[in-house]
Amino acid sequence: MNGKIIIYQTFPRLSGNRRENPVPGSSFTINGVGKFDFFNDDELLRIKKLGCTHVWFTGIIEHATQTPCLDKRCLTDPPEIVKGIAGSPYAVKDYYDVAHYLANNHDNRIEEFEELVSRCHFADLKVIIDFVPNHISRNYKSDKNPGLYKDFGVDDDESLSFSPQNDHYYIPGASFISPDSSVIQTFSEVPAKATGNNCFSERPSKNDWYETVKLNYGIDYQSGGNSYFKPYPPVWEKMKHILQYWAEKGVDGFRCDMAEMVPAEFWNYAINSVKAQYPNLIFIAEIYDPAQYSLYLASGFDLLYDKVGLYDTIIDIIKGNRNPSDISSCWQSLGEIQHKMLNFLENHDEQRVASDYVAGFPERALPAVAVSLLLNSAPFMIYFGQELGERGMDSEGFSTLDGRTSIFDFWSLQVLNDYYKGKYNSYLYNEYKFLLNIAINELALRDGDTFDLQYANESSNHYNSNRLFSFARRLNTELILVIVNFSDYQANGHLNIPEHLFNHWNIANNLSRKFFNLKSGSTGYIDLSSNKTIEFSVEGYSYSIIKLLLE
Repeated sequence: MNGKIIIYQTFPRLSGNRRENPVPGSSFTINGVGKFDFFNDDELLRIKKLGCTHVWFTGIIEHATQTPCLDKRCLTDPPEIVKGIAGSPYAVKDYYDVAHYLANNHDNRIEEFEELVSRCHFADLKVIIDFVPNHISRNYKSDKNPGLYKDFGVDDDESLSFSPQNDHYYIPGASFISPDSSVIQTFSEVPAKATGNNCFSERPSKNDWYETVKLNYGIDYQSGGNSYFKPYPPVWEKMKHILQYWAEKGVDGFRCDMAEMVPAEFWNYAINSVKAQYPNLIFIAEIYDPAQYSLYLASGFDLLYDKVGLYDTIIDIIKGNRNPSDISSCWQSLGEIQHKMLNFLENHDEQRVASDYVAGFPERALPAVAVSLLLNSAPFMIYFGQELGERGMDSEGFSTLDGRTSIFDFWSLQVLNDYYKGKYNSYLYNEYKFLLNIAINELALRDGDTFDLQYANESSNHYNSNRLFSFARRLNTELILVIVNFSDYQANGHLNIPEHLFNHWNIANNLSRKFFNLKSGSTGYIDLSSNKTIEFSVEGYSYSIIKLLLE
């Protein structure tokens, strides 16, 4: 991986849908649905100019749904094992197929996806899709399986609750009972299979992932967690082939859903095998246990979610529940793997930062964007509509009003509809565009080292550490100072540059340096010294980025 990675996560079902006034809980014939061809050359150029290097297309793989194809050839799934009319994109129904509703021509749906990949590459954008290895839809059946491996469960011995040669875990003698009592029960699963979130009961609750079944990678969870990895369980080979299948179609990377629920031994086997053929693929792990970070990196992952560290900390700072100085402990706890962490403020699982549950309005999150994006060389991700201030304050049907954009319903976002009619928050959009572009174009921000300045300013009477955070980035002859202001008022103060910075980076002390204010465009000279503070003024909910030339 060369340079800073900026990922634009988009959910084509929603992001490509321009139908206005959607009706909660309705099908796409009423609410509309986005298509692959929405991402034409112009739209991909917009994403590229925004400052992104990769696009993560969420919800591409065929999944369980209550909605038939327009030509009625696709059978719907029983409602008691589907969440929402549209269904969860993480209840995969066919690993070798795409969601039918995303295509204009049912018979050419795979070709339409391949054309999308080609358009992305022409726009100099890499393509990431989901890989969901832990669980599948209860109604899984592939009609695009190339035939090298049988579908999951075909050769299982269903009389055994566990066998390393089975694809699933079973509850012998029991029938699956859906917790959704609002519909007539028509789905039969005998014997019942274990549910995706390691629920070994025929009666999962509504809080369980009841629409999915757990895949068996050779761990006997109900008998002490013993592992049986030799010979490789059949699931290992099947999953490796699925990764190869999509890599052959030009996909550049995989965001691996709930990666830590799948043994690291599998990842080591699969990632190394696939990368032997496609060495430039990137693998991103959705992972939440810091104790597992090193293990999963050693297993071949290129990037890990930084959710429980920097994300949780910054969200609490936005809400006013934590001090900006707590950011320092985030990078300190990661050490040398900082650049392997994927930073973000939004994704499909989290509440929108502009929602009433977080910031309340989008501009309030800009200081957090600046820190998450510029603190180090780690990759950064934004979620579609974030750059326009989407608030996630709709009640879409299965999803209620919770500050999130539904992944279970057919819907459209009014903020996107307005944007494509020329009505949008241009200040916010341009702020995101500016920050994303300097992150990939300013060499010190893209590739430079980081020096945390917070400790040197916390005790100063001229620096409000309760609402400010500051750091420096340096590469060769360029030094960039970043000060972010989490408060709603203008912050005026003085920044201390400690002697340790000069010694650590072998920079001459007490010299006048030419500076460029990257945000305002102003230039001048600053005395860069450990004996003299730098005066600053930062607007509320904003940031200051000053580049100094060291020669």
